[in-house]
Amino acid sequence: MTLGHVWLVGAGPGDPGFITVNGLAALRRADVVIYDRLASRDLLDETPTEAIRIDAGKSAGDHTLTQDEINALLVEYGLAGRRVVRLKGGDPYVFGRGGEEALALAEAGVPCTVIPGVTSAIGGLAAGGIPVTHRAVATSFTVVTGHEDPTKPHEGVDWARLAGATDTIVVLMGTARLDSIAHALIEGGRPATTPAAVVQEASTPRQRAVTGTLATIGELARTAQIGTPALFAVGDVVAFQRSLAPATLAPLAGKRVLITRTRAQASTLAEALRLEGAHPLLLPAIELDRRVDAAAAARAAAALGGGAYAWTVFTSANAVEAFLDALFAAGGDARSLGRTRIAAIGAATERALHMRGLRADLVPSEAIGEALGTALAVHVSGSRVLLPRAEGARDALPSALRAAGADVEELTLYLAAPPADPPAEVLAAVQGGQFDVAMFTSSSTVTNLAAMLGGDLSTLGNAVIACIGPIVAGTAREHGLRVDVVAEPHTIEGLVEATRAFLHARRPARTEVR
Repeated sequence: MTLGHVWLVGAGPGDPGFITVNGLAALRRADVVIYDRLASRDLLDETPTEAIRIDAGKSAGDHTLTQDEINALLVEYGLAGRRVVRLKGGDPYVFGRGGEEALALAEAGVPCTVIPGVTSAIGGLAAGGIPVTHRAVATSFTVVTGHEDPTKPHEGVDWARLAGATDTIVVLMGTARLDSIAHALIEGGRPATTPAAVVQEASTPRQRAVTGTLATIGELARTAQIGTPALFAVGDVVAFQRSLAPATLAPLAGKRVLITRTRAQASTLAEALRLEGAHPLLLPAIELDRRVDAAAAARAAAALGGGAYAWTVFTSANAVEAFLDALFAAGGDARSLGRTRIAAIGAATERALHMRGLRADLVPSEAIGEALGTALAVHVSGSRVLLPRAEGARDALPSALRAAGADVEELTLYLAAPPADPPAEVLAAVQGGQFDVAMFTSSSTVTNLAAMLGGDLSTLGNAVIACIGPIVAGTAREHGLRVDVVAEPHTIEGLVEATRAFLHARRPARTEVR
């Protein structure tokens, strides 16, 4: 019998980017994933498509599975020889009942590895702008559960003793008892004027923070309608929150950013945004429908092999991938390009060529068709040029090449069409205007998003509109959008940098720490 293995993985406080390298590796090789309510659902996308996914979420009064049932599942799949990931919010051993699960596995003889996570008690507060320690005011902190009722004498938490025993107090699962916990701490000797804060759904797009004092925090949280899950912090470090709030430190922090690229291409942009503290909202506005004519691809492959084309010109990374796949299917490979020079419209296309072992001979300084046409014009007179590209692409480049005396042969590879089944939850968020920035990396993403929204882009009216270049910006304006950001250079990095600079310029004045 093959013995399985269980990994207890901490998913962090909410942002999927907070998972550890080891946690991600475990997810990517899992046969079974048993996940909690507070673990980001985005992390499930990292699991193999054939993996079994089991929702074990628990909230007050609503348990999908009891703890005994969860323990039994872990043991059952482990004994069945499966690789099992128990995905838990925060850290498995910080009020996550991971210890109980590990003991159950140990008693059953199932191998288990604990992969710690970023606990919300520290990482969640940091995401909310509150450091648990600060040399000037706090050299100690205590993490405590608020799930017990502090007014009952038999409860395990001695709030009166805790009140003066530590500089910073972090209470998990205490939102429903803010008033009674605050009262118990004041009764224990903590001044009623002690700074206090509640941070709801830390490190997620729904994060909100309310600050006050021990005397006022309960009423302030009710007025703001703070819900669960939330962190309750008490101590002088809370006074730093106004100066250390993420949006104060970094312009993109906390911003919900709509990404309209294909799912396959979105990862680079999403990663860059997460590193800025933003929350990517992925709604692919295009799907690549391959439309390669096999006979035409075979003729192009033969002509390439015979040295017929002086230049082969690529206007996107998608064109590189689709063309080389078609070339291989037609019996050729990268060697077929040995007798042609290669042009790439910009850095992203150049990188796509590098990934396939090819080097571009020409890359214009500006990543638009007009600039590429100008750069090639001095080289192509009287030459045959192969232009593999999307169906319905702009005419600017082939027109410029023909005007320069080139014989241009276009090879249609794919159609950038709207997706047939966009994610309903994200589409609803976009229709409701629940985002702060919309980023467009091609004209087709603008056009297709408009089609997905029934031609009505009014929900983008309050968002910052950021475009990767002037051509895309022109398309956005044609659809009635006010363009705030045009990247320079016309790259993903340039798009993020330009958006950051725009938001930084209009940020509110910083609050000085006193």
